[in-house]
Amino acid sequence: MRDVDGLGRHGDWAAVRAVVAGFGVSGFAAADNLTHLGASVTALDESADGKLEKATLLEVLGADVRLGAGVTATLPDDTDLLVVSPGWRPSAPLLVQARERGVPVWGEVELAWRLRDPDSAAPWLAVTGTNGKTTTVQMLDSMLRAAGLRSVAAGNVGLPIVEAVMDPTPYDVLAVELSSFQLHYTDSMAAESAAVLNVAEDHLDWYPGPTGMADYAADKGRVYTGVQRACVYNAADPETERLVREAEVAEGARAIGFTLGMPGVGMVGLVDDLLVDRAFIPERQSSAAELCTLDDLPSPAPHVVANALAAAALARAHGISQAAVREGLRSFSPDGHRIATVAVASPETGGVAWVDDSKATNPHAALSSLLAFDPVVWIAGGLAKGARFDDLVRTARSRLRGVVLLGRDRDVIAAALARHAPDVPVIVIEGGETGSGHAAMERAVTAAASLARPGDTVLLAPGCASMDMFTDYADRGEAFAGAVHTLTDG
Repeated sequence: MRDVDGLGRHGDWAAVRAVVAGFGVSGFAAADNLTHLGASVTALDESADGKLEKATLLEVLGADVRLGAGVTATLPDDTDLLVVSPGWRPSAPLLVQARERGVPVWGEVELAWRLRDPDSAAPWLAVTGTNGKTTTVQMLDSMLRAAGLRSVAAGNVGLPIVEAVMDPTPYDVLAVELSSFQLHYTDSMAAESAAVLNVAEDHLDWYPGPTGMADYAADKGRVYTGVQRACVYNAADPETERLVREAEVAEGARAIGFTLGMPGVGMVGLVDDLLVDRAFIPERQSSAAELCTLDDLPSPAPHVVANALAAAALARAHGISQAAVREGLRSFSPDGHRIATVAVASPETGGVAWVDDSKATNPHAALSSLLAFDPVVWIAGGLAKGARFDDLVRTARSRLRGVVLLGRDRDVIAAALARHAPDVPVIVIEGGETGSGHAAMERAVTAAASLARPGDTVLLAPGCASMDMFTDYADRGEAFAGAVHTLTDG
């Protein structure tokens, strides 16, 4: 077996036999660039849906692409390196076989880090956490661009990270979103600065057993390993600070907290309606520097403000000016289905606001959204991924006008409501088979309208993944918006 440990951008890949597990966006990027470097590549994926055109292209370039049921059951005998796409569990047969045979297993992020050009390697500003990663990375990218830098949002959002590092025109800096799945298979990365936004229950189906939550947190904490400048943590989430304290970082790296309260020295936070910096200014012992106002943000919702502060901390650690932070936030527009107001009904049709936060795919994200509104008719449900809803219900119950539940794990939420908010009206939408989502959402919207009163907000913040009834969270959000418009425009 060929030793690949020392191979990088300018190494000799010609004799390397690499297997890429998963042929989605990141898997294709890994297979494509490994082929370009001269490796002998075999790409495997159990599904051929939407992948045939790219498979044909790679085959023309010399790769062996195998798509279809059963192709990932056995690791080819002559494998020197296994590159896994995000989401592959360590218990998958391919990975078990690799470990038994001593075959190195890299994630796409690990591959990308090793393929950086040593002559023009852009620093990485990395973001992870249970919720808010994409918004924070996109805010950060907007700030970097406002400062005149060639930046890109990459990794778990935007451009595949391998594509970013292999771009023939080097970037000045990369704003990198990393999931726990990606970090699990990353060993050598050392970001310039990194942030863990929060750690809450999620993906416990991927991290099973009594140590699941600890394993999940540990993977999040890997983002701090080797950090050069700043480890950004959430002052309201002690777990993030613990991860900083336990991290092995470069000498001189600083711990920088962000808070929705008055910031202490070495933190960023809020003073009245101002986002301020007490970490990256010379006079931080006695004063704070204004970064922007709440009016500069797309929403004053607490979790949006927290995301902006985390992004600002990373940007300031990189040397970005206060003016560029403000301009980046002013020009930032969030992706769809993130606390997006779909409609505000007129008094004649009920006077109710309808808000789509379909991206809230776990209880922590749903709670953050619920805390931005009062009173709320909450639409929730889907695939809970092993998560529990007791803490959410205990915290938000005083805000709940009523709840509408749909999806496969709706009973999990219903049970938490029965335990902790038995007086809150609950309407359960029966059914939950794949493909029935749009019809179920229409019934859910109608049910929510029956519970809402003038001045209320009907909030789609499912707290669950969407794939039981919808293609993805965007499809779910579009189903909600369509049903709302049918109701309010009619």
